[in-house]
Amino acid sequence: QLQLVESGGGLVQPGGSLRLSCAASGVNLKGYAIGWFRQAPGKEREWVSCVSSSGLYINYADSARGRFTISRDNAKGTVYLQMNSLKPEDTAVYYCAGLLSTIGCVSREDAMSVWGKGTLVTVSS
Repeated sequence: QLQLVESGGGLVQPGGSLRLSCAASGVNLKGYAIGWFRQAPGKEREWVSCVSSSGLYINYADSARGRFTISRDNAKGTVYLQMNSLKPEDTAVYYCAGLLSTIGCVSREDAMSVWGKGTLVTVSS
């Protein structure tokens, strides 16, 4: 059974960068599309980005496009989210989630079958 563990969160100043990692264990990651979601304090969880199992299809929420980059290394069983030009409104717990699929990726929370426990990103001066 696939298990996902996020890491790389922390405190960063506005304009700074962080790279989040989503490490898989249990099964081979290459059959799974992976999405990143986030939940800010007092707000609902929202989709940030996703990558298909092959890495060929990628999509971003408008809030992330141009600043965040998702990538994956199936050999290492890890998906990354490089976040640049961070803003205070990016402060949230970031979650990765998996969907067993070899076609594209989705932004719907209810489609994801496996979730990590999250990593906290705080953007503040």
